[in-house]
Amino acid sequence: MGVNSHPVSQVFDEAAATLLAMPWRPELAVEEIPAPQRIAPYALAIAAEVLDGDAEVGSGRLVLLHDPAGNPAWDGTFRCVTYARADVDAEMGTDPLLAPVGWSWLVDALDRRSADYGSPSGTVTAVSSQSFGSMEDDPQRIEVEIRASWTPTINLGSDIAAHVHAWQDLLCMVAGLPPLPEGVVPLPLSRHGKRRR
Repeated sequence: MGVNSHPVSQVFDEAAATLLAMPWRPELAVEEIPAPQRIAPYALAIAAEVLDGDAEVGSGRLVLLHDPAGNPAWDGTFRCVTYARADVDAEMGTDPLLAPVGWSWLVDALDRRSADYGSPSGTVTAVSSQSFGSMEDDPQRIEVEIRASWTPTINLGSDIAAHVHAWQDLLCMVAGLPPLPEGVVPLPLSRHGKRRR
């Protein structure tokens, strides 16, 4: 089936418009990126860099998938898929509780934003890199990666907002950013690319 052979999905179009109009924390540089082509009839993807001044301290992607016919693996018609990564200090990277704590960042963010969802799944991985030879003076790097997906309950396109806010919170928690102070105005999305229909 070609990308233009699907009928219009009003709820997906509304959800996509809501997602693309989301305000973002000033530390996040967010842009629309090409979405996966074969997973679902409708897909939209964004990527973010988490910045501390000019330095990138984390990054992530969020993909919104929609199949109006439903997908048994999702237990619904929508699916959010995310990847988030950031460097962590050596002590945190070797803590055996890092994986369950990392998973709790996602669940807590969804719950705190009152995002209605089901069928969560994912992995939390700590990757350690140590340099040798001419690079032996480089510090050891430990990176945490969270790969996760969940089925958002979306009856109206605006229902996606709570899930996107939770994703933003997850990225910031992974990168070690404090909560956004009250009264600070988030920034709009930097738009690049086109969503798939």
